[in-house]
Amino acid sequence: MRRMSLKIFNTLGRKKQEFKPIKKGQVSMYTCGPTVYKDAHIGNLRAYLAEDILRRTLEYNGYKVKQVMNITDVGHLVSDADTGEDKVEKEAKKTGKTAKEITRFYAKQFLEGLRKLNIEMPEKFAWASLYIKEQIRLIQKLEKKGYTYTTADGVYFDTAKFKSYGRLGGSGLAGRRVSRVAHSREKKRETDFALWKFSLGEKRQQEWKSPWGVGYPGWHIECSAISSTELGQPFDIHTGGEDHIAIHHNDEIAQSEAAYGKPLAHYWFHNAFMMVNGVKMAKSAGNFYTLSDLEKQGVEPMAFRYLAISGHYRQKLNFSKSALEGAANSLNKLRAVFVEKTTGGKVCQLREKRFLAALNDDLNMPRALAVVWELLKSKKSLADKQATLLEFDRILGFGLKDYKSSAIPAEIKKLAAEREKARQAKDWKKADKIRSVSAAKGYIIQDTKTGPRIVRG
Repeated sequence: MRRMSLKIFNTLGRKKQEFKPIKKGQVSMYTCGPTVYKDAHIGNLRAYLAEDILRRTLEYNGYKVKQVMNITDVGHLVSDADTGEDKVEKEAKKTGKTAKEITRFYAKQFLEGLRKLNIEMPEKFAWASLYIKEQIRLIQKLEKKGYTYTTADGVYFDTAKFKSYGRLGGSGLAGRRVSRVAHSREKKRETDFALWKFSLGEKRQQEWKSPWGVGYPGWHIECSAISSTELGQPFDIHTGGEDHIAIHHNDEIAQSEAAYGKPLAHYWFHNAFMMVNGVKMAKSAGNFYTLSDLEKQGVEPMAFRYLAISGHYRQKLNFSKSALEGAANSLNKLRAVFVEKTTGGKVCQLREKRFLAALNDDLNMPRALAVVWELLKSKKSLADKQATLLEFDRILGFGLKDYKSSAIPAEIKKLAAEREKARQAKDWKKADKIRSVSAAKGYIIQDTKTGPRIVRG
């Protein structure tokens, strides 16, 4: 049943395409990682969960995946127009800490978040500051080929020289120019981007000598240098959030293809934003939540994993307390199947085939989860349900195999008792609310003929 035809939406062609790897049975995948100056919020984490489902699906189909993720610890300015402070340097000044202390702390937080969400780790985390020589060499190659120009504040890529600039996502950015050039430091056109920025007399914590002067690399060049070093060019799949399409990923394509004369990646995989009340979740908007925020409210990370992967990765997902409670409730219903351990079950081949077919149709998780719930409602034996769910969990990543029920806290028992009173009084609204509160705390209250049953989430 393995190695079925997998189709994914390729942003480059703007359509679903059958996946064909460069090397038979192997997949090279580059993932745009975090800029480690603040905690990643759950909208950021949705991207890594979408990429986790992609990787797990590739592995489920029998492919061996080599994934590399960058860690941006230098060069990411507060503005996409290559202006303003470096985000890491700015945070270091604000807190009185060193840039290294800032980046190591938030990188550690990020990795802990990945572990809590059971996201498979890449083969390599590549720190931008450890690839300075590679970035300089790539800029020199572009300079030699005539794709660069130098201003008073840095070395820029001339997008007018790269005729297909902006083709990713159909952004149509090629040739756009700024309306006015005020002084020599400004770039020639708004689409041109920094490859190397000069320190300009300001002593930075992170700066290096280069053929053009003391400074630091632009944000985009790190990904091209790291991916070509670790995966070669071209590689199979480049992943990231949809906010990277217009600028960051088009810039990567331009500099990489200009330097090497061949495609950067064959497939471009992008997930949609997470929203809050119809507005994109973002640090700048102040409407974001971190994984720690959810945990402080008694919500376990696995409930968020369920919520994040329950929608299609290319559709915007609205975050709300009720949606999170519903996800926790659903997760605990799955776990309830494993309260009593069994052996000797057989995987339901028909449902596995339908589950995999949904995944191979551009990672259609809503359809895949529908197969999961059909299984739970079926008349299959408990042993067969468990065996099939464990197979599905290779993709879902809920850790069902290691699930163990434990002692129920007095607080939860009290909630169950209150809910039972509400049910007897036919106060269904109150009963539902209590069950949602319990589910958010990691416990599901089940109704049985002998009274309420509490299952640990």
